[in-house]
Amino acid sequence: MQDKVTYEYAIIKIVPKVEREEFFNVGVLLFSKRKKFLGMAFQIDEAKLKVFKSDLEMVHLNAYLSAWKRITIGNPNGNPIEQMELSDRFRWLAAAKSSVIQCSKTHSGLCNEPEEELKQLFKMFVQ
Repeated sequence: MQDKVTYEYAIIKIVPKVEREEFFNVGVLLFSKRKKFLGMAFQIDEAKLKVFKSDLEMVHLNAYLSAWKRITIGNPNGNPIEQMELSDRFRWLAAAKSSVIQCSKTHSGLCNEPEEELKQLFKMFVQ
């Protein structure tokens, strides 16, 4: 039996009107130091976005979150953030922001396989 490892995760949310502090979940970030894993899953429900009567456009939100996804993957030849260590990239993405895309506080847990745990958390909090 494999030993479980610790991980940290944050829920990614869209806050269509920051001043109203209303939001809906669109993704999950998960980081496991021992497994050297940083992953992200996201999906924006366009119907939910329309409920908020916001001026946000799906194309811009998807582009922004796709940039986050590239940061989780990392690239030694990419931008400065993509070149950071896994833990630094996770902290940068999960840091408090006052923009339309924000993360929850970080939470921790134990798992055998971080990639599978990411899928489960995504299913639980987003889908």
